[in-house]
Amino acid sequence: MKHKQTELYISEPIESDSEGNALTIEDIISSNINVEQIAELKIDSERLYRFILEELDEREREIICKRYGVADIDGSVCRPMTQKEIAKKLGISRSYISRIEKRALEKLRARFEQK
Repeated sequence: MKHKQTELYISEPIESDSEGNALTIEDIISSNINVEQIAELKIDSERLYRFILEELDEREREIICKRYGVADIDGSVCRPMTQKEIAKKLGISRSYISRIEKRALEKLRARFEQK
């Protein structure tokens, strides 16, 4: 019983304001951070990394990682690059990069829609 006397719940009133409205700890420490959205984004990000590894071939994975600044299979992360920059680095045409990127994004989209 003594232990329960020291427990304080976040939604329990701790005092009231000048107008008599209850003030809770939640009111004091609340912020604009939406924990649910953060958790959902983290889960989706983890799924995306897994799908990149499972669905894309080596060339597609390399282009998507370079294009969007996603960590590659070797763990290297680079800044997002333009199609032109990637084409120059890989020695292929920008239009070929565009086709590979489009095909890779379609594969990833299809995998996400399978939920």
